[in-house]
Amino acid sequence: MSSVAKIRKGSSGADRRKRPDAGAARRAPAKRRPNIFDRAIAQVPIRRETLRRAGNWLLGGAISAGLVVGVFAMGIPQMAAAALAEGIGHAGFAVRNVEILNRHRADADVVYDIAMSQKSRAMPLVDLAGTRAELMKLGWIADARVSRRLPDTLVVDIVERVPAAIWQYEHRLALIDKDGVVIAPVDDRSMPDLPVVVGPGANRRATQLAALLNGTPSLKPLITAASWQGDRRWDIIFQSGETLKLPEGDAEAAKALTYFASEDRRVRLLGKGLVSFDMRDPSRIVVRVSREPGSKIEPPITAPTAKAVV
Repeated sequence: MSSVAKIRKGSSGADRRKRPDAGAARRAPAKRRPNIFDRAIAQVPIRRETLRRAGNWLLGGAISAGLVVGVFAMGIPQMAAAALAEGIGHAGFAVRNVEILNRHRADADVVYDIAMSQKSRAMPLVDLAGTRAELMKLGWIADARVSRRLPDTLVVDIVERVPAAIWQYEHRLALIDKDGVVIAPVDDRSMPDLPVVVGPGANRRATQLAALLNGTPSLKPLITAASWQGDRRWDIIFQSGETLKLPEGDAEAAKALTYFASEDRRVRLLGKGLVSFDMRDPSRIVVRVSREPGSKIEPPITAPTAKAVV
């Protein structure tokens, strides 16, 4: 009985040695199927180790770039540069003088104050562009250039506007240049010898008016003002009090003014007590005579014919 039992135990042990261990089978790693990325890497004719090193370099570069961006975001280089510039300023390279070139009418004190109004007077930190922008707001200055002259001088070279006329609008008088830019107010007690343009938008027509008057040099000294009417045409006002109403259009106005000048030389239209000459209609000329009591009325004058105006 006991031998039989031994045989059975032995045979059962042998059977267990012949069968694979179930626990070992579970511990053996299963083969992983290659994914899309692995198949793509396999197609690249570069060793896996080389690719791995390249990936490490790329990762390191990305981290370094992030650190650099962070440093700049915190303003560390700017602060270091500003500190260095201030140190240069303390060493003697700071703005102490302002030299203004080509100034004739602009206010020197205002120009000086603008040039010296700096957040920092250390030469490397002087805001040249900002200083020029402030100078360009001054009426007399058409252009400006600001530069450094080491160790301690700012040079301001300006181009001033040239007055072309006086603009009268809303009971105010102002000097304007040829482009109609307002330069400065005008004191009516000391009026410069310049033509006066009157009305809204008249300042933008100063160049047009100058060309118109230059075509009649005999009349130009006799004209005291020109009023821009309805944004379309000119009324010319003479020193003797008459008003000449010109037609619309540069060419038509020039023809009318030239003809009026020739007739004034021929029969003396101005200074005869007349009020106005209306040449708005090229087909006719209307002369208005004063009817005020006590006004002096000269004998009738032959009105200019319209054929020369057309």
